[in-house]
Amino acid sequence: MFALARLVVVGFIVLTVIYVCLSFYSRAVRKGKLRQKWQVGPQKVDRETFVQRGLEKYDGSIRRKLILGVYVVPVVVVGVIIYLTNFS
Repeated sequence: MFALARLVVVGFIVLTVIYVCLSFYSRAVRKGKLRQKWQVGPQKVDRETFVQRGLEKYDGSIRRKLILGVYVVPVVVVGVIIYLTNFS
């Protein structure tokens, strides 16, 4: 039982680190694309305002929510492996 608790705690910590890194990376990529889009297109507002508005839209997007799959997918895979190991 102690091994399972240790697996859950360490797994949660590792998945949280991966989630945070992936979130920062995804946001940085989106910010870079918004800056590039501002340079190519018509500049009706200043760059920082354009990027801020774009990031606000990104925060509500489905792509941002899909990053939460970092928690779901590994838990399901480990659960399936444990089930198959014990009951097959």
